[in-house]
Amino acid sequence: MTDKSPDPLQTRRGGGVTMAEIGRLAGVSQVTVSRALSTPDKVSPETLERIRNAIERTGYVPNAVAGALASSKSRLIAALVPSVTNIVYASVLHAFSEIMWDRGYQIMLSETGLELDREEKAIATHLSRRPDAMLLTGVRHSAGSRRMLHNAGIPVVEIWDVTDTPIDCCVGFSHKEAGRVAADFAVGAGYAHAATITAGDERAICRRDAFAHRYERLTGTKVQAADFAAHATLGLGREGLAQLLDRNLPRGSVIFCSSDQFAQGALVEATARGLCVPQDIAIIGFGDQEFAASTVPALTTVRIDRQILGQTAANALLARFAASPETAMVHDIGFEIVRRQSA
Repeated sequence: MTDKSPDPLQTRRGGGVTMAEIGRLAGVSQVTVSRALSTPDKVSPETLERIRNAIERTGYVPNAVAGALASSKSRLIAALVPSVTNIVYASVLHAFSEIMWDRGYQIMLSETGLELDREEKAIATHLSRRPDAMLLTGVRHSAGSRRMLHNAGIPVVEIWDVTDTPIDCCVGFSHKEAGRVAADFAVGAGYAHAATITAGDERAICRRDAFAHRYERLTGTKVQAADFAAHATLGLGREGLAQLLDRNLPRGSVIFCSSDQFAQGALVEATARGLCVPQDIAIIGFGDQEFAASTVPALTTVRIDRQILGQTAANALLARFAASPETAMVHDIGFEIVRRQSA
């Protein structure tokens, strides 16, 4: 019978797997593991394969800080976000960084895009610098990323989403519930038809699907969709509305956009086509960015308090450092619909 008991090297959270343990798993010396990592061409292919299998099995990350003591603190916090130019993530990081800097920590920042394998590579690179904690965006990660993070034994905070099973702790809100509430708002405002413009982000897709399911259940009317694989931009927002109008989207419809950038682009396209907002086309954004109240007409949107989110994430890590027994695993900061003139 095959022993399916969990591997203690994968499940423990304490000090992390050592190079010597990798050697024992691979049946070689610690010196051979070190040689395989630094000059793999000097190790036989068979030995190299055994070492690589041991590393893959445990999530071991080589220490790039030569000579660092195991007990030393780097005073570094690794932060991984999909886009460094997106004001949503930038404002969250600003609030997060202010608190961490005041406590003597520096932030190492990487842009991961929307691909899990790219995030996994960034996690490996950051862990090799031995940060004291890590901030991740979202709650879905590759199996390799999870192995590395569990093996690292450092505090991890996942932001911009919530789950009952975080890696360590999470700070965010329910994207599914945000989509449902937006649909309730649209139905309550009397819009008989609806459409969505959505970026290729899993959280945006979650909101889109929740909005469409709720709206269709309440009205019996199919929700049209314009989807993009890329991050949201004003230009793609214009293109999204153009696509929907070319498909004969009925006048008087409401459009739920996955970001305020899309919504702003839709406003520009509506104006260019001589449409009146919200009489001909109503538009709902997401994020309540700084420009949302200043568009013409002012943008109705879903507000997330990004400052509170960033501050809560920072305080959650500080509580982890202090080993506070009362630290919550899940911090749901909620959201609200801000109604202005566009819907």
